[in-house]
Amino acid sequence: MNCSRNDIVLLPIPFTNLKSRKVRPAVVIGRNGADLFLVPVSSVLPNTDFSLTEWRAAGLNVASGIKAQIATVEEALVVKIVGALATVDRQTLDERLRNWLQL
Repeated sequence: MNCSRNDIVLLPIPFTNLKSRKVRPAVVIGRNGADLFLVPVSSVLPNTDFSLTEWRAAGLNVASGIKAQIATVEEALVVKIVGALATVDRQTLDERLRNWLQL
């Protein structure tokens, strides 16, 4: 799969007990070879840093937000690309990334 910045992808995320996993969405924020840098997407809005304004256009089924977390995963784990962030949500994510990383 060829994932790009701002793509929303589905991938299996393990539960904390590591005995099972569930497919969840995340946003690609960068890549290094076969590794993707991602921020998780959640429909539990109180657990997110900000809500997506154009979640439907991004290919998501329910209102969702972005969590203030960054993960690195192999691109081979991506099950599917469901969409991409709209411009307004890209701008918000870029601002938040600069803030989180103190850039």
